[in-house]
Parts: sequence; C-alpha cells; structure tokens
Amino acid sequence: MSSSPHSPSAGSPGVRLDKWLWAARFFKTRSIAVDEIGKGRVTINGQAAKASREVRVGDVVKLRQGQVDREVKVAGISSVRGPAPVAQALYEETPDSIATRERAAEARRLAPEPADAIEQGRPTKQDRRRLADWNRWSASLD
Repeated sequence: MSSSPHSPSAGSPGVRLDKWLWAARFFKTRSIAVDEIGKGRVTINGQAAKASREVRVGDVVKLRQGQVDREVKVAGISSVRGPAPVAQALYEETPDSIATRERAAEARRLAPEPADAIEQGRPTKQDRRRLADWNRWSASLD
C-alpha cells in the first residue's frame, strides 16, 4: 500500500514548521506563518523556533493566532494543505488550551460594546456655530 502525501504519516519523519502550520491551517499562507515565527509567537517544546525547524509527531507547539493563544500536540505530519478535516487530524489541542480559548471567547462576548462609551458624537451644526462664536470672542494677546 502506497501512502499519499495527504495522509498524516506520509513522507519523511519531519517537516518544516512553516509548512506544517500552513498545512494544519493555522495560517492562511506560509509567508504569514514565517512572519509569526519570526516575531517569536511560535514555540516548539518550550523553545523558540525558526521556520526551517523540523516538526515531528509528539512535539508540543504553542502559537498565537490573532489574539488567541493555542497549544497543540503534533499528531501527524503533512507538507500539503488539504481539506479542513485532514488538517484537523494533524494536531490535538490540549485541554488547557481549549479551556483558555473558551474563557477568552466568553470574555470577548461579555465585554462592553466600544461604541457605548461614546457619550457624544460629532458636533451638530448648532454646536459648530457655538464653538466658532466662542473662538471669535475669546481673549487674544493682541
């Protein structure tokens, strides 16, 4: 039986970190994955990683997607981006990471609407006239 490049255990024992993050659909493009790795937002087994570092089954990858921190255990290796169900089979998210992500989502849901903090919007035409009148009659140094 020949294994296809889409199967999680196909190919060499490891694959580049940027390719794996892209194949597992954490980032939309490899270049975005490389940028995030370069900014230090991705670690493997608690150590800072480079884009060329090889990822192997069993490694623990911590990454930041937007404002969400995730911790996943590598369950499969693929350098080919496939459908979402195949990509989800490449990793297992840790229970702590799931709980943290759900708490953050609940906090965002319960957070106050930023627009509610605005007590007063743009000045009306009448307000602008009052401001202009006030500026006209303010004291000057002349």
